[in-house]
Amino acid sequence: MDRRESIKSLFIGAAAGGLALASCQPEISAEAQEAMATGATNYGRTPEEDAQIAALHAQQFFTPHELESLAILTALILPENEDFPSAASVGVPDFIEFMAKDYPAFQTPIRGGLMWLDHVSNRRFGLEFKKLEPAQQHEILEEIAYPDLAVSEGARPLEVRFFSLMRNLTLTGYYTTETGIKDLGYQGNMPNVWDGVPQEVLDQHGMAYEEAWLAKCIDQKTRGNIASWDEQGNLLT
Repeated sequence: MDRRESIKSLFIGAAAGGLALASCQPEISAEAQEAMATGATNYGRTPEEDAQIAALHAQQFFTPHELESLAILTALILPENEDFPSAASVGVPDFIEFMAKDYPAFQTPIRGGLMWLDHVSNRRFGLEFKKLEPAQQHEILEEIAYPDLAVSEGARPLEVRFFSLMRNLTLTGYYTTETGIKDLGYQGNMPNVWDGVPQEVLDQHGMAYEEAWLAKCIDQKTRGNIASWDEQGNLLT
């Protein structure tokens, strides 16, 4: 299993439940459908929330240099493979930019971490982090990518905490995009085929299906039909 597959397997356990819940949408009202069609607002958001999001998008926190460094870093954390692009290619740096504005507590750790990367890169190789060769970038990241689990998170070095935050934001950003969900193989709630209670279970309880009911209820060719009954409550179709 390569590194990307390992990261994906770790993410699935944490995120699949949330994705499943997100796929279970209630019935959409006519008003909401109209809003979705006209683009008046995003379904599930209030006008105030839309205004706040628009205000955040209008701001710029990271400098162009920092965004370039974020692109390099996120692509190193989750690189492309033969089937899917890197995290940087699907807009994860923009996601991190938005999160830094929406949750200001991220700003100092991320900006400070990017400064740390450049400082170490310049001291060791005489270049900014984004200009290093991939092998040199990996050399630096390997030193901060594996925290000592015996040490509490708050007691770990700032650069180690920075990388853990970046890894979490990168995975969250990537695997909540359409591309990332396809990479996970998540399909949402899919219709399945039910062909009745297994025979061994029926036998355990001394039960059996009536042949007439089997033909009407467990014929998968007719599973799209709407059932109907006569006045005596007998199933007709």
